[in-house]
Amino acid sequence: MADAVRAAGVPEVMGGPHVTELPDEALGRKSGKRHADAVALGEADETWPRIVADAERGELKEIYTPVDAFGQERKPSLQEYPAIPWNSIDLDQFNVVPKMVAPMLKRFRDGWGSFRIIPVESGRGCPYGCEFCTVTGFFGDSIRFRTNKSVVDELLLLKARAKSEGGQIAVFFIDDNFAINPKRTKSLLRDIIAADAQVHWIAQISANLLRDEELVDLIAAAGGKWVFIGMESIDATNLANVNKGFNKPGEYAAVLQRLADRNVFAITSFMFGMDNDTVGVAERTLQQIRTWPAGLPVFGLITPLPSTPLYARLETAGRLTRPKHWEEFIPFAMAHTPLKMSVEEAHAEVKYGWAQSYSGEAIARAVGSFSHKPLAYRINILVARLCFRGIYFPQMGVMAWLKVIGENAQTICDMVREGFRDWLSGMCKQPSRADPVGHSGD
Repeated sequence: MADAVRAAGVPEVMGGPHVTELPDEALGRKSGKRHADAVALGEADETWPRIVADAERGELKEIYTPVDAFGQERKPSLQEYPAIPWNSIDLDQFNVVPKMVAPMLKRFRDGWGSFRIIPVESGRGCPYGCEFCTVTGFFGDSIRFRTNKSVVDELLLLKARAKSEGGQIAVFFIDDNFAINPKRTKSLLRDIIAADAQVHWIAQISANLLRDEELVDLIAAAGGKWVFIGMESIDATNLANVNKGFNKPGEYAAVLQRLADRNVFAITSFMFGMDNDTVGVAERTLQQIRTWPAGLPVFGLITPLPSTPLYARLETAGRLTRPKHWEEFIPFAMAHTPLKMSVEEAHAEVKYGWAQSYSGEAIARAVGSFSHKPLAYRINILVARLCFRGIYFPQMGVMAWLKVIGENAQTICDMVREGFRDWLSGMCKQPSRADPVGHSGD
């Protein structure tokens, strides 16, 4: 993509964790092809205005580094956060509902023809230092937060926009760990509630932080609907091996039930191919998942990203099979040799996890588990499951979507019938002009 942009004569600037660790690669300094005119190392809050100004003058430098007068890396404070003009930005770019099914979903009472997931940042950083993660290395272990007022004002702007335009809207808090400082998170959630700034939102939160009943109560009251939890494994040995021993598999069920009791549900993420995994790990994991409240399980392979402790450990052990796997990107493909299974077996485990979790039958079971709740809950889980299915089984064209809809036709038809019955019931309950409200008709 970068090469295509540069070929059109547009200056290309790259940044982020990968480029920060391997800037020479992007700049083509080691006999490779050049992909960028400039790179922004680290957090670019302060360097980006300089980059834009230099590009405007035709004086773009190759490397921009956020350093202070003493040459030390400077981490930007989030206290003075720029106001984002959500009242004028085109929100259709965030709509996750496929165009093919939008007209049908639009007819439901709550208007599901559009479902826009808007990214909002409230803080940065995570001190946990999981072996496979780039976050601590990139942001450092210094956790920084925006002011509560700044976040609340942004939510109020989005809420007003959603009310004026209709459809569904949700905020995705892109913080690496939204509740990493529970005291601060509770303060923010209380301010959201006090300002009536609740919108439906999603956030990434570690399972260990969700033991806190008060925190979970506030999450629900402040509009939280989905929580992404990096569970990684149901095997405590695996978790200890990657420095994530604070995750306790024995607590997963209680954490998820605590959320579900408050109508908050989980996106649970698992990695296969870890050092203690053996053949059958997917089915063992699914056996646990089936006992939990319905959510969105996702499966991947543990991946050594450059400059992470995991990469260094595997490189030292001579276990990397594709040391520069990002140059030959293959989705859901391992880049190193697992200890207790083959690469092919690890790939099969991931495929099995996805196939079993997102078949028509599995989706029907998930939707059916919400039969005691209003229809909107079933629409929510159906749309989410259909979209998440596309992570592993891409639904890129009309025929692919027709096939998916066919596989889930019974579930969809049942919900359409229920929605029609609800609509009809609501129409019948409306008083006629000739029959004033409160008149019994006797």
